[in-house]
Amino acid sequence: MPYKLLFVCLGNICRSPSAENIMNHLIAEAGLSDQIICDSAGTSNYHIGSPPDRRMTMAAAQQGITMTGSARQFVAADFENFDLILAMDKANYEDILAIDRTGKYRDKVRLMCDFCRSHSDREVPDPYYGGQSGFTYVIDLLMDACRGLLEEVKKV
Repeated sequence: MPYKLLFVCLGNICRSPSAENIMNHLIAEAGLSDQIICDSAGTSNYHIGSPPDRRMTMAAAQQGITMTGSARQFVAADFENFDLILAMDKANYEDILAIDRTGKYRDKVRLMCDFCRSHSDREVPDPYYGGQSGFTYVIDLLMDACRGLLEEVKKV
């Protein structure tokens, strides 16, 4: 049975689809595509059905990452369907835990930056209202976090 990862941000058009696509890229490079499955979602319903943000897609392409997918909203069933849920920032983390009223799934929810190896950031900043450099930074940060995450998941 494959290990299932869910990446979560606010709108599911910038950070979480980037993490999903970077992770899929790293998983494919490691030859583990049949063992680890990734998806992404947003805590809001702002962009349901939308493709990843074009600025994020451009920043990812510069690192050889192809962005695919369409936005969806996080739902309670995701707690059962995924082994690990990765929040991009503390607000996303709290929003996810608020859906888990009994605290049954609390141990499945982590902050993405917990897996960073070289960056000291505690949260993945939302680049949506900033310039292109913010998108490039988020890709670099997520590359670091995804590499660390892959090392942890390989141990499971």
